[in-house]
Amino acid sequence: MILPVEVLLALVVWGTFVGVDLVSLPQMMIARPLVAGTVAGAILGDIPTGLKLGIVFELLQYDILPVGAVRYPEYGPATVAAVATAHASAGVLGLGLGALVGLVTGLTGGLTINLLRRINSRIVHAAAAQLESGDPGALVRVHVGGLLRDAVRAALVTMVGLVLAWLARPLLANALTVRGAVILAVAAVATALAAGAAGTLRLVGRGPNLAWFAAGLGGGLVATLWLR
Repeated sequence: MILPVEVLLALVVWGTFVGVDLVSLPQMMIARPLVAGTVAGAILGDIPTGLKLGIVFELLQYDILPVGAVRYPEYGPATVAAVATAHASAGVLGLGLGALVGLVTGLTGGLTINLLRRINSRIVHAAAAQLESGDPGALVRVHVGGLLRDAVRAALVTMVGLVLAWLARPLLANALTVRGAVILAVAAVATALAAGAAGTLRLVGRGPNLAWFAAGLGGGLVATLWLR
């Protein structure tokens, strides 16, 4: 996959914004894979692919809440890398390879988040005396430093994902048969649907809420079939 330099830079910048938005700033939901994937698709001139991968990773992230010390994959920059991968390989092969690159990038992003938390914790402990004394300069340095470190982390994760996207097709495309590509794509979509369904059932729970949810889902399906 060979993309123009300006497109690669746009993807890196977008992936950085997406990664920072997850926790640090400004938290306006662009870290959601559906948004991240759609915009990445627009950058590449391939919005349908962005939507497809965005939905897959949105379902995978559906039940994840980035709060406290919880560990989770980071699917925002991963979706950007997944869309870039799929854009280079049309059809089912692109969807399968995109999902694979996205999952690896997402796990890598999750590891970097945990590492950044440890680094930030040490820096805060080192500045504890100044912070407790009410030094505004120390507070600004800690906050701005944390934001900059998160931006560097998000940019590096995005670049790693784009490198994997560049390597995916020459390394894996020839090794996959058409059947293998279909199986890979089906596995990715099935995993996403299972994750989304499990998350929905955990949120809805049992009892009346489940009955109302089933009624709404059934009504939505009937309306969809009728509109078609």
